[in-house]
Amino acid sequence: MNETLTAPTRVPLHSMGKQMEIEVRWISPELNDRPLIVFLHEGLGSISMWRDWPEKVCAATGCRGLLYSRYGYGQSTPRPRDEARGVDYLHVQAADALPALLTALGLDDEQPILYGHSDGGSIALLYAAMFPTRVRGIAVAAPHIFVEDVTLEGIRNAMEIYRSTDLPARLARHHRDVDSVFRAWVDIWLTPEFRQWNIEGMLDHIRCPVLAIQGVDDEYGTLEQIRGIRRRVPHTELLEIPQCGHTPHKDQPQVVIEALQRFVKKVSA
Repeated sequence: MNETLTAPTRVPLHSMGKQMEIEVRWISPELNDRPLIVFLHEGLGSISMWRDWPEKVCAATGCRGLLYSRYGYGQSTPRPRDEARGVDYLHVQAADALPALLTALGLDDEQPILYGHSDGGSIALLYAAMFPTRVRGIAVAAPHIFVEDVTLEGIRNAMEIYRSTDLPARLARHHRDVDSVFRAWVDIWLTPEFRQWNIEGMLDHIRCPVLAIQGVDDEYGTLEQIRGIRRRVPHTELLEIPQCGHTPHKDQPQVVIEALQRFVKKVSA
């Protein structure tokens, strides 16, 4: 299949009590009879940081795709550097920001498949728990459902890399305000109050099919993250990938694409 790729655009909307513009990009929007996959990026991600992987997913599954950069990320409205996040920032994304975007795009009647990586995986889980009838299925890669010591250690290591290498310059190619993106991510995760963040109880409300993916060598979390999902949502399918770190779609792209092909076929039946 030859995918139709649209150039990124910015969609005006009202969310989280403010006006903003959110960067979006469509893949094969003309395939109206096919499922829609919405891609939810990680804590330092954006549309451009996915590179061409979403197009490969849509080609393999025959789906439409929607990518967006959350508020503060990519080419969306930047977050003021003095604007602190709350401990519930992922809940806010699921309860307010994602529904507002879908409404702005005229997708209120759509029942998408969500693919979320890391923070995006947590948002997908929360959205499926809050709106169980509005989603066809969710695939989550390296999601967080509670805070682990290894996660915080990984973030501290990232801080040192940010200070001592060219990481800021590399990330700046993907964000309008890279320092705002990085500080917002680090500051909330290393806040003492965030150590108690936990969404396990929310997972009981999920009714849709779930595919939970994690690398065995994930440097930001143990396999208890996805195994904890299945304890709460017994119909969850687990994919634990050897020789794979925190970013399965980069470390083992074909393994993940093949799993998504099977998953899309199942949820589309």
